[in-house]
Amino acid sequence: MAGAGQLAQMTQQAAISLGIELRILAEKETESAVLAGARTLVAETSAESLRELAEGAAVLTFDHEGFDPDLLAQLKDEGIHMAPGPEAVLFAQDKLIARENLSREGFPLPPFAVAESIEDFDAFAGEHGWPVVAKTPRGGYDGGGVFIVEDREAAADLVAKVDGVLILEPLLAIKREFAVLAARSTAGEIAIYPVVETIQKDAICHETLVPAALPDEVCAEATEIARRLVEEIGATGIVAVEFFLTEDGVLINELALRPHNSGHWTIEGCVTSQFEQHLRAVLGWPLGSTELRAPAVALVNILGPDNGVDPLERVPDLIADPDVRLHLYTKGYRPGRKLGHATVLGPDLDAARAKTLHARALLQGEPK
Repeated sequence: MAGAGQLAQMTQQAAISLGIELRILAEKETESAVLAGARTLVAETSAESLRELAEGAAVLTFDHEGFDPDLLAQLKDEGIHMAPGPEAVLFAQDKLIARENLSREGFPLPPFAVAESIEDFDAFAGEHGWPVVAKTPRGGYDGGGVFIVEDREAAADLVAKVDGVLILEPLLAIKREFAVLAARSTAGEIAIYPVVETIQKDAICHETLVPAALPDEVCAEATEIARRLVEEIGATGIVAVEFFLTEDGVLINELALRPHNSGHWTIEGCVTSQFEQHLRAVLGWPLGSTELRAPAVALVNILGPDNGVDPLERVPDLIADPDVRLHLYTKGYRPGRKLGHATVLGPDLDAARAKTLHARALLQGEPK
């Protein structure tokens, strides 16, 4: 697995149970998966280091999308087996390629246009109004590379600052944000997880609620979109499809072709976690059950708070509650940094969510 963050850390935990040796590429010896005991190659990402990582391995997979697409294509041409393949990963690496291709195949997307000049902003705003949302096609995580452009003056400033094209979208009136996780194996088998609602703040996922409190027809539509999408783009492994529910219905927001924050709840909440499922899928093994282990599951992400409280110092108080399952990513405290998550299984969403919110308040020193 290229990458050594918390996704690789939790994949390592799943690999141990399956008897799989996970070898990771890490840039530092202090990264989460290194500290979790995965066999490690410490090196900068390059053709040479990825070749060394993949030597003798059954498959090369990824814990993030931040790799040069041309480099991955070159390695594939050299015969290195990757899952997902570079053509599929490109849908997560480049928002413009994803939008153009998915739109051509009839998938539901927000209206979009490409902007290279202030005149392009004028034309789009003339049709959809100000403000508009501008996105860089590549890069960006947790809201990075996304700009709310209030007016023509702000658009001119942004055009002057950004090197390259931008994707323009209207500022949508979003009713709900939700996600579907799908797994597709190298043998073509597909497994779909229940639809989850994600609670976002400042473009960061703070909570995940399962099952999503959405109409049955919305869940059915999103599930079918995810199933069709993974086949259409030839994805293998876990794919997360993030959706908006708007006045115009269900719209695709973004894709991730790897284990995803919206699936962390599956560790306790499902028969097969997304991390085990990803390993099964990229190896071509039979996929596991996605059945829920409880009527409801709630997850809260633990972020470094601005008040200076280090959540790591409050762990003993939290784990006194047997219903709360805590996962920490062995990262040092920093305000806004994602340090871990807590999951609760319950008889209903209200009960489970109340416990996760109490866990977050305790760890982050929030007022009760």
